[in-house]
Amino acid sequence: MVFCRIHPVKVATGFERACDIAVKHLESIADEIKWSPEDTSLLFNTAKTTLSSKIVSRCHDKMARIAVDSVLAVANLERKDVNFELIQFQTKVGGRLEDTCLVKGIVLDKPIAHPQMRKEFKDAKIAMLTAPFEPPKPKNKAKVEITSGADYMALYEREQKYFVDQVAHCKRSGANLVICQWGFDDEATHLLLQNDLPAIRWCGGVELELIAIATGGD
Repeated sequence: MVFCRIHPVKVATGFERACDIAVKHLESIADEIKWSPEDTSLLFNTAKTTLSSKIVSRCHDKMARIAVDSVLAVANLERKDVNFELIQFQTKVGGRLEDTCLVKGIVLDKPIAHPQMRKEFKDAKIAMLTAPFEPPKPKNKAKVEITSGADYMALYEREQKYFVDQVAHCKRSGANLVICQWGFDDEATHLLLQNDLPAIRWCGGVELELIAIATGGD
């Protein structure tokens, strides 16, 4: 085993200096290729060159076009920046490679909470909830004793009021679709159905954030 008596900071500094020299040399030998958003043929040819895998060979042109269009859809050309986190891949079992397509939007693979709720929306106004659609649970241990039917009805009415108030808040906001990060029980689902307020539950936090970015939501 050979030990080197060079301080790690000097080694790191050497790598940084070597990187600067390499970058400057690349800049000196590089050619600038002009392109425009109206003519993406150069980008398309570049994508085709990089997509040389045998897996996509039968859909070479289509995959290259999807790659170019997806990057341009989220690129900030003024800043020369691309947020690749805004590009996501969704896979479906049983599909074919030829079925691949680019969706300029958010694909939320979640069912509507109740089969009788509306499934098609136009000019939707979405209420995005990051809290559970259920009565708050105490942080410490609590014990509730119910000794009569009246006690049970009082507890039931209190829980009902909580759901009714939450649904009323959503309706007053003008929302016609609720997307909740957490779940809600059958009672809440029934009240949402009665108030013609379709809902989607168990939506991931990342998906909610992407929906907020796409729709300009808070």
